[in-house]
Amino acid sequence: MSEESNGPNKSSTGPEIDKASDREGPAVVSRRWLLLKAGVALNGLVGLALAVPVVRYLLAPVRKDSSYKSWVSLGDADGFPVGETRLVSFKNPWTQPWDGQTDNVAAYVRREGASQFTVFAINCAHLGCPVRWFPQSQLFMCPCHGGVYYADGSRASGPPERGLFTYDYKIVGEQLQIDAGQMPSLSNSAKLVNISSPAKTSGNDGDCGCRG
Repeated sequence: MSEESNGPNKSSTGPEIDKASDREGPAVVSRRWLLLKAGVALNGLVGLALAVPVVRYLLAPVRKDSSYKSWVSLGDADGFPVGETRLVSFKNPWTQPWDGQTDNVAAYVRREGASQFTVFAINCAHLGCPVRWFPQSQLFMCPCHGGVYYADGSRASGPPERGLFTYDYKIVGEQLQIDAGQMPSLSNSAKLVNISSPAKTSGNDGDCGCRG
């Protein structure tokens, strides 16, 4: 009797274990599936965050942005005396709210005549360091690598291979405005400064054919 009673008990334990494993199986698979989906979603978000600035950089040359054609006022034109060079600052028209003080851009304004101005970019044409104007010597000097420029922006000495870059300007009413949408460089509308020889020699008109 004991053997017969034990027989059914042994045979019943097998199905019970199988049923228990069936109940636990879907729960394990569900957790793994959830973690897998969460990992894929997280990786997708990270990839998207990294791809957005790259795509914006690649599309920047073909994107039309009104800030690239922004004219910014530097103040009253009569506030710049003839024959003097003054440091000014203006707000970069293409900026973000979190840029803070870094959206302020400096430039030098030299008034040549009643309606003639030259607005120099502050950056050295060598590696972009900010140059300083010394009125006593009438020279722009770069503190980084010793670049020197004359008062008209042309190269005097040092590593720069050209003169200072300049902005386009116009007079609107009584305001002096510059095209501040892009930093002037060789790739856009940078103006080239004539380099003339201080002394003329026979057979030479004293002007150099190169600019800047």
